[in-house]
Amino acid sequence: MQDKDLFEKGMKIRREVLGDERVDNSMANLDDFTRDFQEQFITEMGWGAVWGREGLTRQQRSILNLGMLAAMGRMEEFAGHFRGALRNGLTREELREILLQITFYCGGPAGIEAFRAATKILKEEEAKN
Repeated sequence: MQDKDLFEKGMKIRREVLGDERVDNSMANLDDFTRDFQEQFITEMGWGAVWGREGLTRQQRSILNLGMLAAMGRMEEFAGHFRGALRNGLTREELREILLQITFYCGGPAGIEAFRAATKILKEEEAKN
């Protein structure tokens, strides 16, 4: 059963952090098999109940996500959250420091992949501007 208020709160935050295009792509292919996962688990619980909590800023949540996703080698999700970190106001300098921290604690291969993804995204963002 969907909690409409929590879903709307989660969708608002999800769009603000990840951007409309990424969220629209995730939601465009919903079917009976994936609907509950995307709507209830990801949007309501992840974005509404967790990201919607007070106690940590969006920047702090972005930093945590980048470290965890890099450590797990989930580079597609890392890329989406790297873009989100930029939207959440983290600077290039802060992001570089985060990636260096990731490299030290998660190892060279994780750092290489993180820097590779970050560099691609930064170049894309520069091309837009």
